Amino acid sequence: MTKPVIGFIGLGLMGGNMVENLQKRGYELVVMDLNKDAVAAVIDRGNAQVAASPKELAEKSDIVMLCLTTSDVVEKIVYGDNGILAGIKEGAVLIDYGTSIPASTRKIGADLAKKGAGMVDAPLGRTPAHAKDGLLNIMAAGDKATFDKVKPVLDEQGENVFYLGALGAGHVTKLINNFMGMTTVCTMSQAFAVADRAGVDRQQLFDIMSTGPSNSPFMGFCKNYAVDGVSDLGFSINNANKDLGYFLKMAEDMGTRAEIAEGTSSNLQAAVEAGMGDGNVPEIFDYFMKLKG
Repeated sequence: MTKPVIGFIGLGLMGGNMVENLQKRGYELVVMDLNKDAVAAVIDRGNAQVAASPKELAEKSDIVMLCLTTSDVVEKIVYGDNGILAGIKEGAVLIDYGTSIPASTRKIGADLAKKGAGMVDAPLGRTPAHAKDGLLNIMAAGDKATFDKVKPVLDEQGENVFYLGALGAGHVTKLINNFMGMTTVCTMSQAFAVADRAGVDRQQLFDIMSTGPSNSPFMGFCKNYAVDGVSDLGFSINNANKDLGYFLKMAEDMGTRAEIAEGTSSNLQAAVEAGMGDGNVPEIFDYFMKLKG
């Protein structure tokens, strides 16, 4: 069977590696990104072209993939004068791999449906290295027939592809996952800081806690920084802060509050305001070490 032409917007670390994986698997690509070097790398690998606008990219693509930073950016790319919505073909599918607000995702999906196009929200787990090898975790949601249509491509990008139901459920799940993970990192980082202030050796604290049910990979990332000085969780405080803000907005849209998330969000926002936003999330330990009563 002929492979679908794939339009891809967002060639950062994750998106760039996803595109490289797709090219290795024989897909024709149409790409866009503000980073000219990232675009040139795709073109140099062959069987790819550059689009001048999201509209042009959508017109040339059977599947449009987005790997972007925020819901605001996604909406600008979709709804702009030369946006995806203006160019998308009947029967085409838009896949949003970013972490977006579920209400925004559902709105975009409804507007695409009016043009006979489908949408799948498919936020990602794992790292850019996994993306290059097609080994991501993909949390996909949308109309089942639309999901089935694009699943062969998702299977070439992800080792584990989960179908979660109606459009928006992927982004809901991703935000819950990131709330849990970032809250764990903030909690453990503060635990190390409090231990240090109390004169308890940080390594000993880890040795004790890691033998019990609190142990987790996130605890290990926090220990790597707070004890060993190694910052090896490639997820920034800025990104974590954005995701917690989205989680709180989602809770508000559901008519509830997420008080634990409010605490995590407050810590992350304070670290951003202290100039630490570009650092990896376990580096929030430094913020807690300097925190005054």
